[in-house]
Amino acid sequence: MSSASTTSTEPLPIGAAAAAIGCSGRVITAMNLLPYELYTDLPAQDAADVFVETAIEVSKELERERRNSLEQGDGDGDEATVVVETGEKESRSSSSRTGSSAVHSGGDMPLYVRGRRGNSALYSGQAFLESGTEWETVLVAWTGEIANFDKRVAHNVAVAAASAGKHHVPQSDDFRLTPGERATAEELLISEAEKNGSKIAPVFLHDGGDQSKWRAYAEQVLWQLLHYILGEPSDGLEEKKWWLDYVKFNEAFADKICEIYKPGDIIWIHDYHLLLLPQILRQRLPKVYIGTFLHAPFPSSEYFRYLTKRRELLEGMLGSNMIGFQSSSYARHFISSCTRVLGFESTDTTVDAFGARVVVSTLPIGIDADRVQRDMDTASVRENMRAIKELYQGKKIIVGRDRLDSVRGVIQKLRAFEMFCQMYPEMVENVVLIQVTSPAYAHAANFEKKVAELVAHINGTYGMLHFTPVQHYPQQIARDEYFALLRVADLALITSVRDGMNTTSLEYVVCQRDDHGVVILSEFTGTVGNLSDAIMVNPWDSVGVAKTIYESLTMGAEDKAKLEAKLFKNVTTNTIQAWVTQYLAGLVSSLAAYAQSHMTPVLDKPLVYEKYEQAGKSLRRRLFLFDYDGTLTPIVREPSAAIPTAKVLRTLKLLAEDRLNQVWIISGRDQQFLEQHLGHIKQLGLSAEHGCFIRQIGSDNWINLTESFDMSWQKDVIEIFQYYTERTQGSFIERKRAAVTWHYRRADPEYGAFQARECLNHLENTVTLKYDVEVMSGKANLEVRPRFVNKGEIVRKLAQADDKQAVPGFVLCLGDDATDEDMFRALRKLHEESNDDGAAAAAAAEKAAEPLDAASVFTVTVGPSSKMTTAAWHLLDPHEVVDTLAELVGEADVHAEAGSTLKEVQ
Repeated sequence: MSSASTTSTEPLPIGAAAAAIGCSGRVITAMNLLPYELYTDLPAQDAADVFVETAIEVSKELERERRNSLEQGDGDGDEATVVVETGEKESRSSSSRTGSSAVHSGGDMPLYVRGRRGNSALYSGQAFLESGTEWETVLVAWTGEIANFDKRVAHNVAVAAASAGKHHVPQSDDFRLTPGERATAEELLISEAEKNGSKIAPVFLHDGGDQSKWRAYAEQVLWQLLHYILGEPSDGLEEKKWWLDYVKFNEAFADKICEIYKPGDIIWIHDYHLLLLPQILRQRLPKVYIGTFLHAPFPSSEYFRYLTKRRELLEGMLGSNMIGFQSSSYARHFISSCTRVLGFESTDTTVDAFGARVVVSTLPIGIDADRVQRDMDTASVRENMRAIKELYQGKKIIVGRDRLDSVRGVIQKLRAFEMFCQMYPEMVENVVLIQVTSPAYAHAANFEKKVAELVAHINGTYGMLHFTPVQHYPQQIARDEYFALLRVADLALITSVRDGMNTTSLEYVVCQRDDHGVVILSEFTGTVGNLSDAIMVNPWDSVGVAKTIYESLTMGAEDKAKLEAKLFKNVTTNTIQAWVTQYLAGLVSSLAAYAQSHMTPVLDKPLVYEKYEQAGKSLRRRLFLFDYDGTLTPIVREPSAAIPTAKVLRTLKLLAEDRLNQVWIISGRDQQFLEQHLGHIKQLGLSAEHGCFIRQIGSDNWINLTESFDMSWQKDVIEIFQYYTERTQGSFIERKRAAVTWHYRRADPEYGAFQARECLNHLENTVTLKYDVEVMSGKANLEVRPRFVNKGEIVRKLAQADDKQAVPGFVLCLGDDATDEDMFRALRKLHEESNDDGAAAAAAAEKAAEPLDAASVFTVTVGPSSKMTTAAWHLLDPHEVVDTLAELVGEADVHAEAGSTLKEVQ
């Protein structure tokens, strides 16, 4: 890894924000591949040829050995000495052939290390982090496939198969790196990294078989869908194997990170090969700081939903504290997928998941502009420039460099160039398109054939004996040739139809610092954020692209200089160094803000149990106040399906049977629902429609608290709700006796929320001005009800002392949405009044009763700790609520959990 210049940005210090969160000052970077490549010394020959040639040679040698053995009377030849190409000998007996251990002819293979090509921007970013900042760094990455290792395996299989006879013939999975080979490989890699001032922790995955299997799911499934490519329907068996390997790949990274992790380390995870890693680490290291950056595009939720493992991948990413994307559209698509697929609540920049708030940011990556300026001005580059200029003397050069796959827009580029030749025949002999293509992640013979045919068609139509308009080089070219090509080109043409980051366009801008070449950029690439002043085109519009090519090639020198100046400033300002600095600064700031924000602690269950027992011993009443939906049962798309489980009913019954306990269900549900599902427990108090109707403990009769209230407002409300129902598919109206509710739980999440905001504004500007009613915004619903009745008023009456009873000695109040905040506020206000009001205190003293003790009042919101609430405590979900209540009635051990939950990890 080359060292990065730091002249373009200030060094990134470990500042006060990092210290505030207890940061160790170390960043562990996790990326798919190390910047170094291992290889063996076998010739570049097809593995199948190696197998055949070796098998034939060894078979001949074995036959000679057998004949010699028979002639000498030494037996039937079951035991033989195999002589391989290297002249080394290996003795194999019939017993050893039946095993499945690793087989290596000739001992450990020689291994070497060299720099890996590709991912230059990412590797430059890591180099800057290591040498240009105060952060200590460790790079955790896969070694990648060992070059020629598959040929070595084929060689070993052939030797063993030829010598096996009637015995076990080993498969390629039988051949692995020996301990000696692995130790050598690790030493080579670490030594090479140390020469460049880097510290690495290599991940080894050479367990036999096809090395490329670790890439299969990421590159054959994920990469395709992230770029809007849908595969052909299949039985899914192969994809299932790929998925299992993908899980193992991510787990191997987690194992390596856990080996070297220290508390306070920041883990920075890169790209789609490691989308499961954040959640795996979160489960193993609950307090870890994790940032993730996806360099690839993120598709619309409508596309992402095609993935069979969509939930697992999203949940994996949401183990992060912050997730970064190349463009705002990719970030928006991700948030939308979390909302639609997982049902998580979100804002424009955050997603609430698993009890934490995950920040979603947009930050386009840059390049190491200083390094490019150094590399583009070497003697070798200048020599290559002279050669190219001589070859295409007097011609305008258009350059393109892309992977040979459907998303890079090579077909679109060729179509546009063909249209250019057709529209501007006078330019044909004066312009040449030099297109360099490298192999695609997923081999596509049909696509390669289509490109070759299109190149041949253009050259056949517009070429001449002395001139070929399209020069196609399907190969990797040397770095010096690449920079020479960028420097001599008059135009860079980027026509990606879907791309995360295109570094060619950025490098071209730097290379054209003095010559002012023009870059034409597809509006669908993630680089748009860094090159907003570039000439944008729609690659599907071949006529439009052809016109733009002509206009760019004929642009005046002054206009080109002005355009280049703007682009050059953008590229040299928004560098890879700036990207690293800004991303880590944003991550640390969000972590610090999260740590200092309103954090509701998880309910201290042992303390609840202690206060519960104390109230029982002093024979004081214990008051339980529970919301229903989202508290005792999960929120579901169909409200009628939210029925209580057997465990909920059993727990409520046991709790209500204690004569000191008063258990109330205070819900927005109507009387009929509560009576149907909870009415058989006579010891329960029931409050329907947010307190409009009451059924006292032990009674069968319901009391209507709104009986004398004018209900004519309902007609106006229903008309407004009907207007929005007709325009919001999946929404519906629920008419209760004292309230009217509009539900949009089954509607599109984003559109439903938008319509709800519009409806809320409509109601507040009409109905609430005319009638004494209020609009309550709940979870995926709006409810209009009389203003004087709410959950807070009911709670206030239940918790107050009267002629029949004193204030309770213990209160547990649980709820999950905005309507339940009325209950929490009422209890807090009641406590303040009991302490501040002298008359109330005197009355309590006269009755020899204690005032409401704040330490014995537990207001608990159900949801993440980051949720804004007036409650003093929180539980994560209804499952934890029921478990907590079960502990109070002896159904579980309250001290086993000690108030903490595994899910509460961020």
